[in-house]
Amino acid sequence: MNPLTAPSLSDITTAQGRIAGTVVRTPLVRFNHDGPGEIWLKLENLQPIGSFKLRGPVNAMRKAGKKALAEGVYTASAGNHAQGLAWAAREMGVPCTIIVPTHAPDTKVNAITRMGAKVVKWALDDWWKVIQDHHAPDIPGRFIHPAADSDVIAANATIGIEILEDLPDLDTVIAPYGGGGLSCGIASAFKAKGAKVKVYAAEVDTAAPLAASYKARSAQTVERKQTFIDGIGGKSVLPEMWPLASKLLAGSLVSSLADIVLALRLIIERNHVVAEGAGAAPVAAALSGKAAGRKIVCVVSGGNIDPLVLSKILNGETP
Repeated sequence: MNPLTAPSLSDITTAQGRIAGTVVRTPLVRFNHDGPGEIWLKLENLQPIGSFKLRGPVNAMRKAGKKALAEGVYTASAGNHAQGLAWAAREMGVPCTIIVPTHAPDTKVNAITRMGAKVVKWALDDWWKVIQDHHAPDIPGRFIHPAADSDVIAANATIGIEILEDLPDLDTVIAPYGGGGLSCGIASAFKAKGAKVKVYAAEVDTAAPLAASYKARSAQTVERKQTFIDGIGGKSVLPEMWPLASKLLAGSLVSSLADIVLALRLIIERNHVVAEGAGAAPVAAALSGKAAGRKIVCVVSGGNIDPLVLSKILNGETP
């Protein structure tokens, strides 16, 4: 698989035009915390599917056009990208198949099927191989990768443009790192605009392949512990994403599961915003003080959390 290149400003602004009218221009709000400095929340959990991952599929599919997608689209996703693809497919009237890992939460699987997509469950290693290969045997249609796709990255970069417009004097952005499409997209936008903003990836210590990759200076695979946080914490850094991540990002900020749970609880209590685990990871990193900057923006990437898990967290437990 050839390495990807950062989208140009033209790519990003064209993506903005394509997704307009479907994708919400989400608000940037101040986080009501008690510590020093300013922490801001980019509320991508307010997208129609509850996640930023509506942006990429809408851009990629509208660019391709309905005729080119007559056989349908498919992807491998734990949930949010799948919902974005299913939403866009329903809007365009094309078939959609989603390969999910067997551990995918019912909340996300139910949302996918509600949008009319076909769901097939595969073992984690087989599911991950589809992501690595950008292809699944015997499934018709066009594969749209959840991260390593130039049109997906360009659409994610529109988040960076929105942040710059709302808070021009920011210093730092922290975004969750799952496949790398979000953080690298945002960093691409700042590079294209000539903005001197540091972008950090947020990971959880139960699986932090990007941090391991920075240490080894090459894309790494790590041991993974399954938790309720399913939007980040993959087995490895995709080789085709590593050149982008290594050049565009300032590093990986790794938080403990307990610190992410605490951050999630604070977001709900202080700002009345529901975040999923991956969406709370940047806030945990910001609260740790590991990221330099007077004004820090945390991307709350999604809010699709299982109600039973949320109940435990609000009750003071770590699920």
